[in-house]
Amino acid sequence: MIALHAVDAFIEGVQVLRRTDLALPPRSTVALIGRNGAGKTTLLRTVMGFVPVSSGRVTFDGRDITGLEPHLRPPLGIGYAPEDRRLFPTFTIEENILLPGQVCGFPPARLRERLELIYEVAPELKAMRQRKAASLSGGQGKMVALGRALMIGTRLVLLDEPFQGLAPALALKYAEALRALRDREREVTLLITESNPSLLRSFAETVYLIERGEVSRTDALSAAH
Repeated sequence: MIALHAVDAFIEGVQVLRRTDLALPPRSTVALIGRNGAGKTTLLRTVMGFVPVSSGRVTFDGRDITGLEPHLRPPLGIGYAPEDRRLFPTFTIEENILLPGQVCGFPPARLRERLELIYEVAPELKAMRQRKAASLSGGQGKMVALGRALMIGTRLVLLDEPFQGLAPALALKYAEALRALRDREREVTLLITESNPSLLRSFAETVYLIERGEVSRTDALSAAH
């Protein structure tokens, strides 16, 4: 599926990823745990092509996508929900969710199919679908960002710190949506970053630790039980 091979990446002259190796098999749910500043967001942005690779390779289904332009990666089936959501405030929730599929040229039937899936795994989004994104709380915005990522993420979904700042009730709904997605879409691979491993213990199968830009396997979720 997706793999980083000895990847180095710099931001404004500062090295953030150091010989990073990470391989996600198909249909897996993987947690990437690390403190703030450890490199979690940079790793996801490197997969999306927003941070250039200075050395090493990124592959998707065995294809080298290291030099692939960022706008050409979502059509491969890669959805991304950034930590800061980045919604269009004047668009409705449904318009925000539909946008990536429309940009990628999904036919109307495909858009409806993906939208039905999203509303099935996160029914609260359907109830709010005509609200403007500007009226949402930060936590509600994260749910919309999840839905938007699922519109295009038919193969791989990257979620950056999805639980950060969520009230307990909304965190529970987000976790329920992820479990519903896992049950409904077994072909999708999930990569979820978090600072707190206990938030992912109910659905992540594999855990990696990132520290100072270096990734290693860990049993953090087992320890969190």
